[in-house]
Amino acid sequence: MSTSPSRRTLLATGSALGGALMIGGLPASAVARAADEEPVEVTASPDAWKDVLDDADMVWQRMPRTWYEGPYLGNGFLGSGIYAEPGAETRAVRFNVQHSEVQDHRPEFGSLFGLARLLIGHFTLEPVGTITGLDWRLGLQDAELTGTITTDRGTLTIRAFVHATRSVLAVEVMPSAGERDFRWVFHPADAISPRTAYVTPPAGYRGNPPAEVADHDGVMAAVQPLLAGGQHVTAWRDRTRGAGRTLYVSVAHSHPETTALDRALKEVRVDSEIPYNALAAPHRAWWHRFYRKSFLSLPDARFQRFYWIQLYKTASAARRDAPVMATSGPWLEPTPWPNTWWNLNAQLEYWLIHGSNHLELDAVTRALSEFRDNLAKAVAPQYRGDSLGIPRATDMKLVDIVSGFDYGVGVPGQSRPTPEVGNLTWALHNVWLSYRHTMDESILRDVLFPLLRKAINYYLHFLQPGSDGKLHLPATYSPEYGGNSRDCNYDLMLLTWGCRTLLESAELLGINDELAPRWREVLARRAPYPTDTNGFMIGADIPYAKSHRHYSHLLAVYPLYELTGHTPDERALIEKSLAHWVSFTGALQGYTFTGAASISALLGKGEDALRYLGQLMGRYIQANTMYKEAGPVIETPLSAAQSLHDMVCQSWGDVIRVFPALPGAWRDLVVHDFRTQGAFLLSAVREAGRTRWVRLVSEAGAPCVVRHGITGPIDVRDASGTSLAYEEATDGAIRVAIPKGGSVLITAQGDRPDLSIRPVGPNAPAPRWGMPAK
Repeated sequence: MSTSPSRRTLLATGSALGGALMIGGLPASAVARAADEEPVEVTASPDAWKDVLDDADMVWQRMPRTWYEGPYLGNGFLGSGIYAEPGAETRAVRFNVQHSEVQDHRPEFGSLFGLARLLIGHFTLEPVGTITGLDWRLGLQDAELTGTITTDRGTLTIRAFVHATRSVLAVEVMPSAGERDFRWVFHPADAISPRTAYVTPPAGYRGNPPAEVADHDGVMAAVQPLLAGGQHVTAWRDRTRGAGRTLYVSVAHSHPETTALDRALKEVRVDSEIPYNALAAPHRAWWHRFYRKSFLSLPDARFQRFYWIQLYKTASAARRDAPVMATSGPWLEPTPWPNTWWNLNAQLEYWLIHGSNHLELDAVTRALSEFRDNLAKAVAPQYRGDSLGIPRATDMKLVDIVSGFDYGVGVPGQSRPTPEVGNLTWALHNVWLSYRHTMDESILRDVLFPLLRKAINYYLHFLQPGSDGKLHLPATYSPEYGGNSRDCNYDLMLLTWGCRTLLESAELLGINDELAPRWREVLARRAPYPTDTNGFMIGADIPYAKSHRHYSHLLAVYPLYELTGHTPDERALIEKSLAHWVSFTGALQGYTFTGAASISALLGKGEDALRYLGQLMGRYIQANTMYKEAGPVIETPLSAAQSLHDMVCQSWGDVIRVFPALPGAWRDLVVHDFRTQGAFLLSAVREAGRTRWVRLVSEAGAPCVVRHGITGPIDVRDASGTSLAYEEATDGAIRVAIPKGGSVLITAQGDRPDLSIRPVGPNAPAPRWGMPAK
C-alpha cells in the first residue's frame, strides 16, 4: 500500500515543490523590486469578540432538569452544573459542587472503583415560594450566569461564576421582599464510586464514611474522610451585603494528609471578604483575554454559537496544571466511567486547543511527562526497563491496576489484561500536535521523544517475521470492537506513525539513536494494513462486519494523516472504508459522526462533512451542547469543534490549507490567529464564495508552504508592504520564507482588501442553545 510522502520531503528544496521563484505572479528574474506600499496591518476590534460571544450566550426560559440541559461553570478544577432539584423541581434549584482532583485512593480495586472520581455534593437554592418561571443567561464573554427565578412569592435575581483563577464558586442572590427568607442547603454525596450504580463492585469494596458537617468560626465545612487516608472538604459561607446575599464555596482535596480542611476554610475566609463585583473583575478579565487569542465566524448561526460554547466549555474544564479531563470533565455525575479514558476520550477532548490557539490548556503533555514513572508500571514487570504504556482508564496520576494483575496494559498475544496496547502512542500524538503547533523543542526533546521511544519499544518486543518476510504483531485489541486480532490496524497504524516520528525527531534533535535501524526496518517490512473488499479491516483475523462507533481501524487516515488519498487508489480505499464504517446502524454514536466529518474534510468534501455534523447535532447533542451515551461524556462536542477546524484549515504534511473543505452555503467566513503546524498564526477572509486574503505570522521561522485558495495571479507582501518572492508548488500552493516574528499577506494581484476582522452575517436565524421559550 502506498503512503503519503514524509513530512520532511515536502520541505526539502524548491525543486521538490516543482516551481520557479515568483514575484507578483511573474518569474522573479523578470520583475524589478516593487516599490514599498503602505504597511500591512490586520485590525480586530474587541467588538468582534463581543458580538460573537453575546450571540452565542445560552438562555433558559424553561427549568432545566438534568446535567444535559442546565448551565455549567468551571475552571478546570472546581465545577458546578445547575438544574432543578430532582423530585422537587418547583421547590429548589441544584448547584452541583464537583472537583477534578477529588478521587478515591484504593488501587487494589482498580481505577473505576478504588481510584474513581468521587461525587462531592450539591447545594439547593430553596425559595420561600413555588417556582413559576425563570429567565437565565449564561454569558460566555464573562463566564457568568445571570437572571431571575420567579416564584409565587416574588423573585430571586442571581449572578454566579466559578472564578477563573481561584478555587471558589460565588453565587449572589438579590431577593424581593417576599423571598428574603430563601435558604441554601448543602447535601453531601455518598463518597463511593459512581460506577456502583451501573456495575456490581469488586468483592470487599465499600463506600467511604459519611461526611461530617460542622461550623468553623462562621464558615461551614463538610469534611469527607477517606478510608485510604486523606480527605476532601467543601467549605462555604453565606454572606449578607446590603439587600443581597452571596454564597462563597470552595473545595479542597488531600491524600494522605488531612490538610484539605485548612485550605478550604482559608479560601472561603479570604474570598468572602471580597464583594461580588470586586471578586468577579479579574475573573472576567481572564476570560476576555482567553477569547481574544483567536477568532472564527461562519454564516451558520447554530454552528457558530456551538463553536464558541465549546471554547467556553474547554476553558471551564481544562487547565495545563489540572488533571486530564475525565469523561464528564469537572461536572461529575452518576456515570459508569468515573475517570480519564485513554482509548479515544482524552485525545478528542484536547484536539481543539491547537487550532484555537489555547496551548495553555494542554494537560495531556504535562501529565504524561509528570507521571511517566506510572506509565512504566502500567506494563508487565519484565518490560518496565525499556517500555511504557497507558491503560484504558486511569486516575489523575495515570494509575490503574487490573484485578489479578499488578499492571494495566496487556501483553500482545495474551487475552488478559486486554492487550489494548496503542493508547499511549495515540496520546503521544496529541503531544506531537502540541510540539508541531508551537515548534517548542523542549516538548520534542523532554517529553515526546523519550516517551514515544519507550511506547514504540513495547511493540518491538513482540514483532515477529512471518513466512512472507513481513513483520507481524501478535493479537491485540482494537478499542471497542470486541475480540483480539493479529496485525490489528489500530496498532499497526500507531506503530507506523511512531517509528516515522521517532526517526524525524531524532534527526531534528541531532540524536544518533541505536534503535533507528530498527525503526527503519519496521517502516520497510511491517505487514500491510489488513484490508478486504470493504476497506480497512479491524485486523488480519477480524473483518469490519458490525456496527462500531469507534474509528480505531482508521487512525492512519485520521487523525494520523499517514494515508491522505494522495493517489486515486488510496483515495478510493479511504472512501470505501468510510462508507462501509457508517453503513452499519445500531452502535454508532456521536463521535462516529465527528470522525466521519473530519475524514470527509480531509478528502475536501465539505458538503459531506457538514452533513455528518448535522446528524450529530440532530441526534446526539443536548440542549446545553453536552452529550450522553450510557452516562454523561464531553469528548464528542469538543471533537465536533475540531471537525469545524478541519473544514476551515488543515496543516498536516507541512502544508497549510486555507478553507479546504467548506460547504457551498458557507460563502463568507473569517478566521483570525488560527494556530497551525509550524507555529504559524493564520488570518483569512472569504467573501461571496472566494478567498479575499490570507495572512500568516511565523512564531518560529519554520518553512512555510500554503495552499491559499486565491484564484489567479497573487501578490505576496510582508508587514511593511514590500513584495516578496515565493516559489510555486503543486495544487495551488506556494512556498514563501517568513522569518521568526515576520508575516506575509497574500491577495489577488492588485487587490487591496479591507483587512478588518469582523463577524460574518448569518445565512438564516437559528434558535439559541439552552432552553429558550418554546
